Amino acid sequence: MRSVKRILLPAGAVVAAAAVAVAATAFDGDEAPAGGDETAGATAEVVRRDLARSEEVDGTLSYGEVQTMTGALPGTITWLPEVGSTIGAGDAVWNVDDRPVTAMDGVLPMWRPMGAGTEGADVAQLEENLSALGYGGFTVDDEYTGATAEAVEQWQEDLGAPGTGTVALGEVVFLPSAVRVAGHAADVGSAGKGPVLGYTGHEQHVTVDLEAAKQDLAVEGQAVTVTLPDGTELGGEVAEVSATVASAPAEDGGGQEDEAESTVEVTVAVDDPEAVAGLESAPVKVELVAETREDVLVVPVEALLALREGGYAVELVEGDSVELVPVETGMFAGGLVEVSGEGLAEGALVGVPE
Repeated sequence: MRSVKRILLPAGAVVAAAAVAVAATAFDGDEAPAGGDETAGATAEVVRRDLARSEEVDGTLSYGEVQTMTGALPGTITWLPEVGSTIGAGDAVWNVDDRPVTAMDGVLPMWRPMGAGTEGADVAQLEENLSALGYGGFTVDDEYTGATAEAVEQWQEDLGAPGTGTVALGEVVFLPSAVRVAGHAADVGSAGKGPVLGYTGHEQHVTVDLEAAKQDLAVEGQAVTVTLPDGTELGGEVAEVSATVASAPAEDGGGQEDEAESTVEVTVAVDDPEAVAGLESAPVKVELVAETREDVLVVPVEALLALREGGYAVELVEGDSVELVPVETGMFAGGLVEVSGEGLAEGALVGVPE
């Protein structure tokens, strides 16, 4: 019979085809065993199912890194928002001399006062926000005209502020998106100029420092499973994979620094933010699925026999009969291997080590 070697691997191992050449028991002869002369000990059923190569990695659920919001309007802080509150376009971020400093959408920070005759991208950003808030009578462009001044005056009066028609430096804070108040960097009664609030993004997300060698496990838009500390499983999606590889010193068991481990930062958005609303920060597990094979035949990896002449086979068991069947292997995952070969079918039995 053909010369073969039984493959012995841990049940949970995920291995590449080139790595499954560990032999435990060898069989020699000119023909495959048949009839009742040899019978397999234990058997396993050939199963048809989806097979996925995945890995569970550690992550941290949080609102992200805290940043500082700085005031530029002279005067005294007379009101601050509550920690944990969300601030979006049109909301007050704090009050100075009982006058609201207002949040507006935009990536360009406010760097100068604006009034009639001012031109530039910051003017266009202001006018876009005024239009979105329901104020009109002007053309949204990069010119601050008399019509813009009239709209600004109306907006200011609606806020209960003096209607000057001009926007003082610090009267508006432009933010790329809504934010969450993480803390106060100043107190009511402090000067309006200087650090005022600590803030983060307004939605929680999971951050994973993934080994750079495993970067193929994470692709933007990929569905993942997030497991909370209490065992609750939530759906999620890879929102971003950093293009920057970071290196951090790894430590050996004795606490000594070892060679640096390269990682990439992966950001995961949770499908149901309400499910994690009560958590400020928490360690979580993230299951990343890199590859899936649908509707394939699988057997335990231990069922594989390595042929000395190359390739693999399994012992197909039918009653007292054992036949050696060459197989083509596909994906290895979770202790299972995708197989195909003549005579293999769902529900068939193959020999495995006892």
